[in-house]
Amino acid sequence: MKVPVIRQLFQSSSPEQLEATLEVLEAFCEFRGVHEAEIDVAGELITNICGALEVHAQVNGGMAEKDALNAFAQRVMGSIDK
Repeated sequence: MKVPVIRQLFQSSSPEQLEATLEVLEAFCEFRGVHEAEIDVAGELITNICGALEVHAQVNGGMAEKDALNAFAQRVMGSIDK
């Protein structure tokens, strides 16, 4: 997870574009010939896209962009620490 990447995805892509990309990456990970390193990269991209989608949802709900980004990062870091 990289907050600058999530911010860039949030600012430059609509939720619809992010969801379409997410579907493609998830399908890619299910292909038989995909190597572990490729899945790791796709997983990192998926995490960043999901973060941008969450930021979109929170901003649409009235939260400031900076606060939404920080809230997502804290939630992810909190789940890693457990």
